Amino acid sequence: MKLVRYGAPGREKPGIIDADGKIRDLSRIVPDIDGAMLAAGGLAKIKKANLKRLKTVAGKPRLGPCVGHVRNYLAIGLNYSDHAAEGGNPIPKEPVVFNKAPSCICGPNDNTMIPKDSSKLDYECELVIVIGKRARYLAKDKAMDAVAGYCLGNDVSERAFQLEHGQTFAKGKGAETFGPLGPWFVSKDEIKDPQNLAVWSNVNGEKRQNGNTRNMIFDCQHIVWYCSQFFVLEPGDVIATGTPAGVGIGRKVEPKYLRAGDVVELGVDGLGTQTQKIVPFKA
Repeated sequence: MKLVRYGAPGREKPGIIDADGKIRDLSRIVPDIDGAMLAAGGLAKIKKANLKRLKTVAGKPRLGPCVGHVRNYLAIGLNYSDHAAEGGNPIPKEPVVFNKAPSCICGPNDNTMIPKDSSKLDYECELVIVIGKRARYLAKDKAMDAVAGYCLGNDVSERAFQLEHGQTFAKGKGAETFGPLGPWFVSKDEIKDPQNLAVWSNVNGEKRQNGNTRNMIFDCQHIVWYCSQFFVLEPGDVIATGTPAGVGIGRKVEPKYLRAGDVVELGVDGLGTQTQKIVPFKA
């Protein structure tokens, strides 16, 4: 299942992509694609639905974030050895966990707005885990039972805010539009091996990242287990799992940060693609 949320910001409706690539409206089946739906067994309801009886959505509406009303957006830093190396960082002995403000979440093709006083805007293509049920202190062999599925995310980052204003990563990670999610939320049964997915990004048509989730230092199972030892995970929470080498800050001779007018394209196998245009701050 490829589940989407479509429509104007804040007024998105639930949908599903059919075999012809068209959106079918799911409003008669579930009220939204979010944690409440997951907790209420909504995925099972959707699987039982006859898609041919659902209304086809006309045109090409805006896609919103594929998971709505996210309360907790966790992320894992330095989770690919090549990305750690390009930044001159040692391989972490335990996952590096930080938060992105839920208010940063936006649609997969929405513009990325440059924050005020930004000088080092960067991109990070990532596999994102979607939590499907409440979980705390999980046994490691049961960790994946808490996972509902996956989506694509761009962990947009402002490196000066992140690294030059104290020790808190979150300051460089949570600005408005810094959390594109989607286009689709895919149930975990459709991703046979989350540890063998291509992860890539282009900027203005130039290949920047070309990695694979098999190169994660800590795999999805470990990440979910580990996070559950410190936080209660709730349905609809999301966890970005890290990014491979090729980000702007990784180019030491001449870092390639994003500027107004740049276009970022990124994708993960089975999870679709995103395209964001970089635009100036607008009050």
